[in-house]
Amino acid sequence: MSRIGKKPVVIPDKVDVKIHQKTISCKGPKGELFYNIPDEISVEINGNEIQVQKKIDNLKAQALFGMSRTIINNNILGVSQGFSKRLEIKGVGYRSQIEGKNLILNLGFSHPVKVEPPKDITLQVENNTNIIVNGVDKQVVGQTAAYIRSIRPPEPYKGKGVRYQGEVVKLKAGKTGKK
Repeated sequence: MSRIGKKPVVIPDKVDVKIHQKTISCKGPKGELFYNIPDEISVEINGNEIQVQKKIDNLKAQALFGMSRTIINNNILGVSQGFSKRLEIKGVGYRSQIEGKNLILNLGFSHPVKVEPPKDITLQVENNTNIIVNGVDKQVVGQTAAYIRSIRPPEPYKGKGVRYQGEVVKLKAGKTGKK
Protein backbone atom coordinates (compact mmCIF):
# COMPACT_ATOMS: atom_id res chain seq x y z
CA MET A 1 0.00 0.00 0.00
CA SER A 2 1.13 3.51 -0.73
CA ARG A 3 1.85 5.59 2.35
CA ILE A 4 0.80 8.74 0.53
CA GLY A 5 -2.37 7.21 -0.91
CA LYS A 6 -3.64 6.14 2.53
CA LYS A 7 -3.61 9.70 3.92
CA PRO A 8 -6.93 11.52 3.70
CA VAL A 9 -7.05 14.87 1.87
CA VAL A 10 -8.45 17.63 4.10
CA ILE A 11 -10.83 20.06 2.37
CA PRO A 12 -10.51 23.69 3.60
CA ASP A 13 -13.67 25.68 4.39
CA LYS A 14 -13.44 27.94 1.33
CA VAL A 15 -13.07 25.05 -1.18
CA ASP A 16 -16.03 23.22 -2.73
CA VAL A 17 -15.37 19.66 -3.96
CA LYS A 18 -17.85 17.63 -6.04
CA ILE A 19 -17.64 14.25 -7.72
CA HIS A 20 -19.49 13.87 -11.06
CA GLN A 21 -19.25 10.27 -12.35
CA LYS A 22 -15.48 9.88 -13.05
CA THR A 23 -14.49 13.56 -12.55
CA ILE A 24 -13.67 15.38 -9.34
CA SER A 25 -13.98 19.19 -9.42
CA CYS A 26 -12.39 21.56 -6.91
CA LYS A 27 -13.65 25.14 -6.81
CA GLY A 28 -12.11 27.81 -4.61
CA PRO A 29 -11.31 31.52 -4.43
CA LYS A 30 -8.42 31.24 -6.95
CA GLY A 31 -10.26 29.21 -9.60
CA GLU A 32 -11.52 25.77 -10.54
CA LEU A 33 -9.66 22.54 -11.42
CA PHE A 34 -10.82 19.12 -12.62
CA TYR A 35 -9.29 15.64 -12.40
CA ASN A 36 -10.50 12.55 -14.25
CA ILE A 37 -10.45 9.64 -11.81
CA PRO A 38 -8.88 6.46 -13.28
CA ASP A 39 -11.02 3.30 -13.46
CA GLU A 40 -8.79 1.49 -10.94
CA ILE A 41 -9.36 4.14 -8.23
CA SER A 42 -12.42 5.12 -6.17
CA VAL A 43 -12.80 8.46 -4.38
CA GLU A 44 -15.17 9.16 -1.46
CA ILE A 45 -15.97 12.41 0.35
CA ASN A 46 -16.52 11.98 4.11
CA GLY A 47 -17.36 15.34 5.74
CA ASN A 48 -14.36 17.58 5.10
CA GLU A 49 -12.01 14.76 4.02
CA ILE A 50 -11.45 12.91 0.76
CA GLN A 51 -10.41 9.26 0.91
CA VAL A 52 -8.80 7.58 -2.12
CA GLN A 53 -8.97 3.77 -2.43
CA LYS A 54 -7.98 1.08 -4.93
CA LYS A 55 -10.81 -0.89 -6.58
CA ILE A 56 -8.51 -3.74 -7.65
CA ASP A 57 -5.08 -4.84 -6.48
CA ASN A 58 -2.59 -4.81 -9.34
CA LEU A 59 0.53 -2.86 -10.31
CA LYS A 60 -1.29 -0.23 -12.36
CA ALA A 61 -3.76 0.47 -9.53
CA GLN A 62 -0.85 0.69 -7.07
CA ALA A 63 0.91 3.21 -9.31
CA LEU A 64 -2.24 5.33 -9.73
CA PHE A 65 -3.20 5.17 -6.03
CA GLY A 66 -0.67 7.61 -4.54
CA MET A 67 -0.54 9.73 -7.68
CA SER A 68 -4.32 10.29 -7.69
CA ARG A 69 -4.29 11.34 -4.04
CA THR A 70 -1.42 13.77 -4.69
CA ILE A 71 -3.10 15.31 -7.74
CA ILE A 72 -6.37 15.81 -5.82
CA ASN A 73 -4.43 17.38 -2.93
CA ASN A 74 -2.54 19.68 -5.34
CA ASN A 75 -5.82 20.74 -6.97
CA ILE A 76 -7.27 21.66 -3.57
CA LEU A 77 -4.12 23.58 -2.58
CA GLY A 78 -4.07 25.32 -5.97
CA VAL A 79 -7.65 26.63 -5.83
CA SER A 80 -7.22 27.77 -2.22
CA GLN A 81 -3.63 29.15 -2.12
CA GLY A 82 -2.13 28.88 -5.60
CA PHE A 83 1.40 27.90 -6.61
CA SER A 84 4.41 29.98 -7.60
CA LYS A 85 7.92 29.42 -8.92
CA ARG A 86 10.66 32.01 -8.77
CA LEU A 87 13.39 32.36 -11.40
CA GLU A 88 16.43 34.62 -11.39
CA ILE A 89 18.54 35.88 -14.26
CA LYS A 90 22.34 36.10 -13.92
CA GLY A 91 24.57 37.76 -16.50
CA VAL A 92 25.73 41.19 -17.63
CA GLY A 93 23.00 42.84 -19.70
CA TYR A 94 20.50 40.04 -19.12
CA ARG A 95 17.11 41.41 -18.06
CA SER A 96 13.38 40.87 -18.33
CA GLN A 97 10.26 43.02 -18.47
CA ILE A 98 6.50 42.63 -18.72
CA GLU A 99 4.70 43.99 -21.78
CA GLY A 100 0.95 43.48 -21.37
CA LYS A 101 0.68 39.86 -20.25
CA ASN A 102 3.78 38.76 -22.15
CA LEU A 103 7.30 38.42 -20.78
CA ILE A 104 10.13 39.97 -22.80
CA LEU A 105 13.58 38.48 -22.14
CA ASN A 106 16.91 40.00 -23.20
CA LEU A 107 19.35 37.12 -22.73
CA GLY A 108 22.27 37.88 -25.02
CA PHE A 109 20.60 36.81 -28.25
CA SER A 110 20.46 39.16 -31.26
CA HIS A 111 16.75 39.64 -30.56
CA PRO A 112 14.50 39.84 -27.48
CA VAL A 113 12.58 36.64 -26.68
CA LYS A 114 8.82 36.98 -26.15
CA VAL A 115 7.10 34.46 -23.84
CA GLU A 116 3.31 34.24 -23.89
CA PRO A 117 2.00 32.68 -20.66
CA PRO A 118 -0.60 29.88 -20.84
CA LYS A 119 -4.16 30.49 -19.70
CA ASP A 120 -4.52 31.05 -15.90
CA ILE A 121 -0.78 31.79 -15.49
CA THR A 122 0.45 35.23 -14.43
CA LEU A 123 4.04 36.39 -14.78
CA GLN A 124 5.62 39.12 -12.63
CA VAL A 125 9.05 40.75 -12.79
CA GLU A 126 10.97 42.21 -9.85
CA ASN A 127 14.15 44.29 -10.30
CA ASN A 128 14.44 43.25 -14.01
CA THR A 129 16.17 40.01 -12.94
CA ASN A 130 13.62 38.09 -10.84
CA ILE A 131 10.64 36.39 -12.51
CA ILE A 132 7.67 35.00 -10.56
CA VAL A 133 5.35 32.47 -12.23
CA ASN A 134 1.96 32.23 -10.44
CA GLY A 135 -0.98 29.96 -11.14
CA VAL A 136 -3.57 27.51 -9.88
CA ASP A 137 -2.35 24.28 -11.53
CA LYS A 138 0.98 23.08 -10.10
CA GLN A 139 1.91 21.16 -13.26
CA VAL A 140 1.34 24.15 -15.57
CA VAL A 141 3.27 26.51 -13.25
CA GLY A 142 6.25 24.14 -13.21
CA GLN A 143 6.10 23.58 -16.97
CA THR A 144 6.01 27.33 -17.66
CA ALA A 145 8.96 27.96 -15.33
CA ALA A 146 10.91 25.12 -16.97
CA TYR A 147 10.19 26.57 -20.43
CA ILE A 148 11.46 30.03 -19.40
CA ARG A 149 14.59 28.43 -17.92
CA SER A 150 15.17 26.39 -21.10
CA ILE A 151 15.48 29.54 -23.21
CA ARG A 152 18.92 30.22 -21.66
CA PRO A 153 19.86 27.62 -19.01
CA PRO A 154 22.82 28.46 -16.75
CA GLU A 155 26.11 27.69 -18.46
CA PRO A 156 28.82 25.88 -16.48
CA TYR A 157 31.75 28.30 -16.89
CA LYS A 158 30.42 31.68 -15.73
CA GLY A 159 26.96 30.65 -14.50
CA LYS A 160 25.14 33.07 -16.81
CA GLY A 161 21.53 32.32 -17.71
CA VAL A 162 18.11 31.75 -16.16
CA ARG A 163 17.93 29.57 -13.05
CA TYR A 164 15.46 28.71 -10.32
CA GLN A 165 15.85 30.77 -7.19
CA GLY A 166 18.20 28.93 -4.86
CA GLU A 167 19.50 26.63 -7.61
CA VAL A 168 23.21 25.95 -7.22
CA VAL A 169 25.18 25.84 -10.48
CA LYS A 170 28.48 24.03 -10.13
CA LEU A 171 31.06 25.97 -12.15
CA LYS A 172 33.79 24.23 -14.14
CA ALA A 173 37.38 25.40 -14.28
CA GLY A 174 38.37 27.12 -17.52
CA LYS A 175 41.45 26.48 -19.60
CA THR A 176 44.79 26.75 -17.84
CA GLY A 177 47.49 28.93 -19.32
CA LYS A 178 50.79 27.68 -20.85
CA LYS A 179 53.64 27.03 -18.47
